[in-house]
Amino acid sequence: MSDRPNIRISGAARRRAAADAALGDRAGKPPARTEGKAFAPANIALCKYWGKRDEELRLPMNSSVSISLGALGTRTRVRLGDGDRYVLNGSPLAPESAEGRRLREYLDLFRGPAAPGFEVDTENTIPTAAGLASSASAFAALAKALDVLFGWGLDLGALSILARLGSGSAARSVAAGFVEWRAGERSDGSDSVAIPWPERWPQLRIGLLVLASGPKSVGSRDAMRHTVETSPLYAAWPETARQDLETLRGAVRTRDFEALGRTAEANAMAMHATMLAARPAVRYWRAETVAALDRVAAARAEGLPVYATLDAGPNVKLLFEAASEMAVAAAFPEARAVAPFGG
Repeated sequence: MSDRPNIRISGAARRRAAADAALGDRAGKPPARTEGKAFAPANIALCKYWGKRDEELRLPMNSSVSISLGALGTRTRVRLGDGDRYVLNGSPLAPESAEGRRLREYLDLFRGPAAPGFEVDTENTIPTAAGLASSASAFAALAKALDVLFGWGLDLGALSILARLGSGSAARSVAAGFVEWRAGERSDGSDSVAIPWPERWPQLRIGLLVLASGPKSVGSRDAMRHTVETSPLYAAWPETARQDLETLRGAVRTRDFEALGRTAEANAMAMHATMLAARPAVRYWRAETVAALDRVAAARAEGLPVYATLDAGPNVKLLFEAASEMAVAAAFPEARAVAPFGG
């Protein structure tokens, strides 16, 4: 029997080690300036990430791909301070609130003698915590602002690792357009990075149906963990997502909108099915959600090429092309249309 003690490394220490590894020889260096500003777009996953293989490092069970929402997202300014101060959408954020604690724990990864405190001023142009990827754009913008503050000059892969340590899907918000977040295989997460796809699709449109703008009843992190642990349908999810991702890759390359819409909609339904099968069920859908999905199905049955997707929340996102924009606006007048590529 070995006399060596069984040393368990804390989650905070593992996250700090992952951040230091991503920073390389830049880790521990003092800030290059007193302020950093950055913007990051929100993203809508076409092939979802659902389930972690490592909770602490936010490593996903499966790879995923998203489309950014252009100018919709988060603007963040980070300044050096003696202590922490957080402002969200113009209002002070209590340090002991859930959001405040999450921010503090993230900023702990980068503190040092020359950076003992941070003043963070964040503005979301999308509803916060309502299933519209506000945490993704928030942590991506924060990671990018810290990159400016410290003068690290990180590449996209390293930036996506730092963003992912705050929120998994933030890895996909460090870039615009189609962005794949690779699950990776290494235990330290060094190969779980964002890879932008080179393709552009100027005619692609996203329609946002904001059915509920308040915080979700169950946070994504808790819902994800509960689904993985209790849903009998979850075992099939990683392979389903893998196949869907490859179908979407081909659809984007060939501009096959029907394949993209059909696959994205099916992928979202499969993800929510794993939640509904959890014990007890995780149900984000509201009556308005079901009604909106019924409207999408009815419009498509009448010949309008429009599809739906949902992230972990009640809000529905429409997928369509520019040629259908007027018809979609007539069928869904409350939807906000977004052109991800500025088409």
